[in-house]
Amino acid sequence: MLQPLLHDLVSTVMAPAAALSDADGQIRPAGVQGLFCADRRVLSQARLLVDGREPEAVGHAPVEAGRDRFVSLARWLGDRSADPTVRLDRLRELSPYGMREHLEIISTASATVTATVTLELACDFAEIEAVKGGNSATPITPTAPAPGELVWSSGPTHVTVTSAPAAAEVEAGGGRLRWQVSLPPRGRVRLSWDVAVSDSATVVVPPSAPLEWSTPRVTADDRRINRLMERSLEDLRSLRLAEPAEPGDTFLGAGAPWFLTLFGRDSIWAARMLLPLGTRLAAGTLRVLARRQGSRLDPHTGEAPGKIMHELRRSAFDLAGQDRRLPAAYYGTIDATLLWISLLHDAWRWGLPASEVAPLLPNLEAALGWLADHADPDGDGFIEYIDTDGRGLANQGWKDSGDSVRFHDGRLAEPPIALVEVQGYAHQAALHGAALLDAFDRPGAARWREYAGALAERFRAAFWVEGPQGGFPALALDRDKRPVNSLTSNIGHLLGTGLLSKEESAQIAALLAAPDMAEGFGLRTMSSREGGFSPLSYHCGSVWPHDTAIVIAGLAREGFDEQAATLAEGLLAAAESFGYRLPELYAGDARDHMSRTVAYPAACRPQAWSAAAAVTIAQAALGVYPDVPAGHVELRPLAGAPLGALTVGGLRVAGTEIEASVDHDGAATLTGLPEGLRPR
Repeated sequence: MLQPLLHDLVSTVMAPAAALSDADGQIRPAGVQGLFCADRRVLSQARLLVDGREPEAVGHAPVEAGRDRFVSLARWLGDRSADPTVRLDRLRELSPYGMREHLEIISTASATVTATVTLELACDFAEIEAVKGGNSATPITPTAPAPGELVWSSGPTHVTVTSAPAAAEVEAGGGRLRWQVSLPPRGRVRLSWDVAVSDSATVVVPPSAPLEWSTPRVTADDRRINRLMERSLEDLRSLRLAEPAEPGDTFLGAGAPWFLTLFGRDSIWAARMLLPLGTRLAAGTLRVLARRQGSRLDPHTGEAPGKIMHELRRSAFDLAGQDRRLPAAYYGTIDATLLWISLLHDAWRWGLPASEVAPLLPNLEAALGWLADHADPDGDGFIEYIDTDGRGLANQGWKDSGDSVRFHDGRLAEPPIALVEVQGYAHQAALHGAALLDAFDRPGAARWREYAGALAERFRAAFWVEGPQGGFPALALDRDKRPVNSLTSNIGHLLGTGLLSKEESAQIAALLAAPDMAEGFGLRTMSSREGGFSPLSYHCGSVWPHDTAIVIAGLAREGFDEQAATLAEGLLAAAESFGYRLPELYAGDARDHMSRTVAYPAACRPQAWSAAAAVTIAQAALGVYPDVPAGHVELRPLAGAPLGALTVGGLRVAGTEIEASVDHDGAATLTGLPEGLRPR
């Protein structure tokens, strides 16, 4: 079965619930359409009929997080004129445990209009991974225990639909609610129905804490920045999740509909990218993952002492289209542990109080223990992965599709795989861990600084290869320690990790801004010169906004302002194409081939780290780099203000809201710093 397409569906989300419908608001029994809650489809159909006919759609628009409005017409009703006189406004409102829809039928006709309104409902309780694989389940028959009510049940999950006013007719066998309506001249009628879901087996719940980040006030010459920031923060608000036992610790679900749960790497990166708006999300994410930190060796789950988990689901599940089955709590990730260390460090630099850092220091030491004892199974000095169980992910970096690690000629590399960016993460994690150990009077910092220095030398000797445009780090080392010599976006993640010399960083910056990598709408995941390149592949030529944003941040931090601005402009242009809701990924076509972005048809929207890219663009343009423990904030905006004048109020440093500005000439100002911090 083929994976169902998403690109033309409307996604309304309030985690852990997500509704996917056609653009007319109809949820049809096809593909991935439906209302999902905590990885189960709790409605597979919600189709509205007027006099047995589907209204004709004329438009839809987002309202705010978890709310969308759909407008349609019943042109066979009302006056016989060129203008339509009977309009239907369908407002969809999601809650974490269900959905409410309000239908307003509005008549501007000169005579009374009567009609029969029917809502056709179905529920199949299909698991999200089955749906992703192109499968479905047989709808079950509901009961009708009360007037205007339908109920479906399966194991721990119960779905109740109630109507207001109560539907005059209820057909339990067909799952239908029916109203008879009469609209006087220029009158209106309002109907509504509620979907309530109870599920005792869910592993994620809505958080009990208030919103963890500030709402920035953005004034920009380039209005795309304002629009992207506004829409992205609404999407991020809809992706907030917690665990049932600790609802006060919030993390971000990776993306809807496939990954609306805890993902170590994704949740960490999203929290890290949102640090300019506060440290509370980072703190919650760190604590959630620390509670699930590995304590034993288990080849089936990928668990190891000190390791940070990859993914949490309600039960074991099969990967779509693959002969692989992942356990409910899966640890098959090579980078989440390293990124957890750096998130703790960066949150501390942005002002996470010592009282919140200190309880996590044993987890830090355990994570460093994983780096020392389990991250390099063959002892060659590099961090590598292999799925020893044979049922987990074949590739365990952020490019985790089975065909993502390719040589220049397109051949697949054989595991164990040592990814290039992971060596940079390890180098940075060692230095970040050392800084935290020193600051909190814990032993071992010197060991980790020595480790970082030795890793840099090994890396320089083993990874650098020559290409038509000069030297660059290979994508990976394969099982025979051969450099996988394709040029990819992965090398951009090395910027800012300290692994590279200034000359090496300059060479990487030049390569990443060249046309074969950056002639589209952001940074391609693979150069168009490579044998494995395809603009609509998942990881070999597409553009991922979070990937581009990470590289923008590294370029800006290291002073490659022109290249950072080039990539930021690409993301802003892509955002405009997608109505400012950046998807998980999109096609890597050149702009002279396609003047607008082409959707990757199975990409999640919204996606947490894609939405967080908006904050990264603003952060890079403003150049605000705090070190609260050291008592200063560096201010180094992109030279010459390539994105125009920009002011962002509501940034948070050490829990205090500040304002940063850059004018048309690139001059920067910073106001509102808390006492004890000085600009530098």
